[in-house]
Amino acid sequence: MHHGRRFGSVERLDSKALMTDYPVINGILFCGLGVIAFVVSFSLVVKLAPLDLWKQIAEEKNVAAAILAGAVALGLCWIIAATMH
Repeated sequence: MHHGRRFGSVERLDSKALMTDYPVINGILFCGLGVIAFVVSFSLVVKLAPLDLWKQIAEEKNVAAAILAGAVALGLCWIIAATMH
């Protein structure tokens, strides 16, 4: 028997504010984590690519390589945003 408590209700054990009590701090924290995750994952993709991506884009003006880099960046951002949502 639950003694009048609803399923899934949470009791606060202390009077300190939880992290979710400050939405601005939560937003800044998750934004920072998202940027860090993006930089790490995009740098891994660039290092693991079979070609020098920056050389292809900057020196050889390879539009296909630039579109690939942009698509990878957008895909990683969408994955990170969905994960942190």
